[in-house]
Amino acid sequence: MAMSQAALKAEQALGHGDNATTAQDVAGTPAFNREQYGDPSEKMKALAWMGKNKVEVVECPKPKVIEDRDVILKVTGSTVCGSDLHLLHGTVVELEKGDILGHEFCGIVDEMGPGVKNLKKGDRVVASFQIACGDCMYCKQKLSSQCERTNANTIENAMYGGRTAGMFGYSHFTGGFAGGQAEYARVPYGDVNLLKLPDDVPDEKGLFLSDVVSTSWNCVVDTGVKQGDVVAIWGAGPIGQMAADFAWINGASRVIMIDSNWRLDYIKEKSPKVELIDYSKLPRGTSVVSKLKELVHGGPDVALECVAGEYAKGWAHYFEMMLGAETDTSEIINEQIESVKSFGRVGITGVYVGYTNHFNIGSLMERGVRLIGNGQAPVHLYWEKLLGMIQSGEIDPLRMVSHRVRVDDLAEVYYKFDKKEDQMQKVYVETRFSQPPCKGSPELTTYKS
Repeated sequence: MAMSQAALKAEQALGHGDNATTAQDVAGTPAFNREQYGDPSEKMKALAWMGKNKVEVVECPKPKVIEDRDVILKVTGSTVCGSDLHLLHGTVVELEKGDILGHEFCGIVDEMGPGVKNLKKGDRVVASFQIACGDCMYCKQKLSSQCERTNANTIENAMYGGRTAGMFGYSHFTGGFAGGQAEYARVPYGDVNLLKLPDDVPDEKGLFLSDVVSTSWNCVVDTGVKQGDVVAIWGAGPIGQMAADFAWINGASRVIMIDSNWRLDYIKEKSPKVELIDYSKLPRGTSVVSKLKELVHGGPDVALECVAGEYAKGWAHYFEMMLGAETDTSEIINEQIESVKSFGRVGITGVYVGYTNHFNIGSLMERGVRLIGNGQAPVHLYWEKLLGMIQSGEIDPLRMVSHRVRVDDLAEVYYKFDKKEDQMQKVYVETRFSQPPCKGSPELTTYKS
């Protein structure tokens, strides 16, 4: 946590780069200029980060149009992502008290700048979690998550050798943009970063094009799952669940999922064909690696990492991370490298933010294992195709939605999601602007009066 705040102060001292063509650091903090960026005539509810392991629903001014291609949305649906928990824990650097969170949301166009030509007030749309300009080298290839013009953060550039795109509600490390776990959201370059939703796709399905559906698809296709592959997936959360569905679609012969607790039961109910390994119940002397070698001669062809690097399994990594000697554990990636067949493929989709120790580079090199950083998924490359798959019924994102909740209850939802309570797999967050629930939506669950 101290590292996160030190990084924020260092960024403020160093200053941003000069590459961004949209305003930076407008994440909704109390310190930002309300007259310039907010509309004090109307208040909204929003979920704000208030410190390590603390979030709070606050009342603040709704955003207003500040640039020609801005769109202001009435948010009709949002959700909580596993990667939001990295923000809750303070493991993603450069959060500021009061930052509005949330990178997955959909809504209704309420206001627009004069430069927006392809939308009109009242359109139903979903936002991509990344903010793309639509015109740089990466955007022209629809590799929207790597846009060169929406994130000017100097420290990210120094750490990674380049910058990602700006991202909604994901700290000043990715531009400092207010997120969509709120009743209103401002979308820069709205004509690029919003996709119209047709009448036959309800918000409860269309919302998930913003991240989880696109990210799961990218995980599978970028790692090269093909006909006949045996695919092992670490993590039985929503990304892992959708990745299993997409592995079947892309020809996998078997899918094996590794996790523990009730989430494996959820997968068993929703996808009975998936084989399950509960790593917490393996006999003494049996590891995840040895179990996979037992189940598959030589090991799986493909391993997909759908967890993240902040969850240490052993004491060594736990203390090294606590002391700041590393930011991410290499344990799961090592399991994957050691598990797959020689010349197998390992894809990393779970969030890793910095550096790791004890990485098994020897196995990677000697056995010819392909290690693929799937990157932040380029949503714009896939979302039209995936929308068509939702329309045809080939995929149904509602299969992963376990709860429907109110924006008022988001702080309680974060804490329960973090603790894996109430068998909370994926939530749909409604606001005062939401439509009545669609067919198949869970009943509303409330956590406070």
